[in-house]
This record gives sequence, structure tokens and C-alpha cells, in this order.
Amino acid sequence: MRPLSIKGILPALILLFSCQPASAIDTDRPNVKSFIDKMVEEHSYDRAKLESVLAEAESKESILEAIARPAERTLEWHEYRDIFLKSERIEAGAAFWKEHESELQRISDSTGVSIEILVGIIGVETYFGRITGNYRVLDALSTLAFDYPPRSKFFTSELEHFLLLVREEGMEAADATGSYAGAMGRPQFMPSSYRAYAVDSTEDGKRDIWTNWSDVIGSVANYFVRHGWAADKPVVASATLGAQWSGETPKNQLKADETVTSLSHQGVLFSTELPGDEKSQLITLVGDDGEEYWVGFHNFFVITRYNRSVMYALAVHQLGQAIAVEVKRSES
Repeated sequence: MRPLSIKGILPALILLFSCQPASAIDTDRPNVKSFIDKMVEEHSYDRAKLESVLAEAESKESILEAIARPAERTLEWHEYRDIFLKSERIEAGAAFWKEHESELQRISDSTGVSIEILVGIIGVETYFGRITGNYRVLDALSTLAFDYPPRSKFFTSELEHFLLLVREEGMEAADATGSYAGAMGRPQFMPSSYRAYAVDSTEDGKRDIWTNWSDVIGSVANYFVRHGWAADKPVVASATLGAQWSGETPKNQLKADETVTSLSHQGVLFSTELPGDEKSQLITLVGDDGEEYWVGFHNFFVITRYNRSVMYALAVHQLGQAIAVEVKRSES
């Protein structure tokens, strides 16, 4: 009998954990007790209260299945794009823009983050608040922290942030809802991002990313500002490969290692008013008619800080641009 490889062990472990029925978190389990001890020692968390909160949490099979289920296939760009660049979503985005125009404009003016990007993010993340997830964040993070070994370290940290957030904001831990991975509210912030970037745009003493659109928009804008968004700078430019280009196109990456000048010298043809030393990177995707080429600039890679995917960044940009066109069309 051949020994089970690491690649075989991981799915087997995941299957083992995911086959367990939903059950209350046992606060006497060693990993749970260790977490409680850390929260008490490092953050002066009330032990009895924390044990009571975690005892309310449920480890859910559906959460383990959702995070462990491999994608049926890797989506190409044209397939991924078609999920978000639908006429229905563009029209919903235009309606959202008009309904919240004053707040969008105010926050855009004060932060330098364009309205197109703000609506693009909210449109891709939650379809303008329509799809935010129905899992209790407490269940999601507890399940993944204690019963999903492959990423236990990450989700244990996020559970720590969530419980600190609950204390800081005066929330009830069992009330917060989000995705199966614990991403919360209309902008789908993980707890660490909530604590770091969410803002109180209405100055009512709360950072409400579930029901307060001003706080949602302001928080998304603040996320971009804090990650270096450059106001009035382009995101991306379409490109072609000229006669000078030789060799294979580089693999897509999440940072810009080239410049406008270096790409031009290699035979990448694109139009921009940015200076020659501006950081840039060639992006290659599979479109409806074969390979598409794009040059991503600084702001493109700021978008990838929200979700580490070049397809995500381009979808956000294109959805925002399409919504802007629809707003102008409907006003003419």
C-alpha cells in the first residue's frame, strides 16, 4: 500500500473534520482553553464572560465544507468578469450611486478615492448590500479557528480581533453576521480590517458596516487611503504586444516590478500620461477572444490589497466604470 502523500492527507483531514455534525464549542478542549488563557492574559478579557460567549458558538459542518470545497475549475477572466459585469448589477449600481450620491461625493472629495472605485468594491463584494452572508461570525471564526487545522493560525487571530472588536464596540458577539469565512457586513471586512480601517462617518459613536451606508462607504474609502491610494491617478490601461516583444509573457503578480519606460522598451504598447518612472506591470488574462493584455499601475495593486487577485482588481475597476457610464446615460 502506497503511503498517503501530503496532498492526500490534507483532503482526508478536511473530510474528517467536515463530516462532524454541528456542535457547540467545547471550552474544555485544549486548543480552546489555550485561546481563552491567551485572551485573559494578553487582553485582560473576563474569563467567565469569554467562556460563556464561546460556549454559544457552534462548529458547523457547512462552514468547513464551504472553505474546503475545491473549485470545480479555475475560472478564466472572461468567465469571472461575466459574474460581475452583468446589466442587472450595473443598473443596480447606477441606482445605488444616485441614491447615495451626496455621501459618495462627500467621501470621495475628502479622501481622493473615486466614486467609481467605491461603488465597484461594494458591487463586487456584496451586490450593493444584497449578499452579505448569513453565518454568525462567532460560529464561522470559532469553527475555522478550532476545527480547520490548515488555516487555524489565521482564523484564531481573526477570532481574537473579533472578540476585541465586540468589547470595543459594545456589540453582542452572537449578533454579527457575515460570510462562512467571517467577513462582515456590506464591505465584507474581516475583524482585523474592521478594527484597523472602519470609520464612523456619521459621527454617531458607532462604526456600523451592516446598516449605515455612510459608515460603509467611508470605511471602504479609508481602507484605500491607508493602503496608499493615489488620487486622480489611473488604475489600468489596455495593452498589446508589439514587434519588439519576445519571449513568454510573465506570470501575473500582485506587485509592480516594471515601470512605464521599461515596459515600453520591451515592446508593450499602451497609452498613459504617467511619467516614465511610474511603477507598472504587465497583466495577461484570457478573454472571450483569447489573451488580453493590460498594464496595471499603482492604484491597480492597491485594489489587490482588498482581495489578492488581479482578476478581482480588474472586475472592480470595470464594474465601477460601467456604472459611471450608466449613470451618465440615464441622466442624458
